[in-house]
Amino acid sequence: MPGHDDRLALGLLVVVLAALVAAGIAPYDRRVFALEVLPWVVLLPGLVAVHGRFPLTPVSHVGVAGMCLLLALGAHYTYTRVPIGLWIRDVFELGRNPYDRIVHFAGGFAGGILVREVLLRRTRLVRGWRTFGLVSMVVLSGAALYEILEWWIAAIVGRGASQFLAMQGDEWDTQADMFLGLLGSVLAQLCLARLQDRQMRSRGLKRAA
Repeated sequence: MPGHDDRLALGLLVVVLAALVAAGIAPYDRRVFALEVLPWVVLLPGLVAVHGRFPLTPVSHVGVAGMCLLLALGAHYTYTRVPIGLWIRDVFELGRNPYDRIVHFAGGFAGGILVREVLLRRTRLVRGWRTFGLVSMVVLSGAALYEILEWWIAAIVGRGASQFLAMQGDEWDTQADMFLGLLGSVLAQLCLARLQDRQMRSRGLKRAA
């Protein structure tokens, strides 16, 4: 089983790196691209470094990789110009490109399952409503911190900040993004908690009672 997990992790890493390289070829705005992918360029080496001592379950690996792919696509086009988002906008007659909303929801979804695994394996928490609530609050706090950092970066960058923030004229954009991150974490736990528990038990990791 560990060998299979290692191959999965390596395969996903290759896919993510290939996507980042492809996204970096003639992006719409190179400065925005750099700002969007910077967090993941920092995070990925950290995940690789701790993999030997703290290998994640497959469901967490897939969640993180999926989030990276969504971010790479948004970084290449900028979030207001991602084609699939424009298609969704036109089909459902929305007032904006919803791709950044999708990414914030996905970030909460991936973050929820990742935070849950870390807490269950590294603390005395067990499966239940307390853990459910704590995971949700951690993800919400992370979403709020990201919005603050995004604000600071935009203030420093100045030119092109609107492309980076992707608010599209929505005065409640920050609140909506944080709510979607929270919603994603809640749904991730409702949908994937049992699968994650089984994967942790089958690998001899801390049992989520």
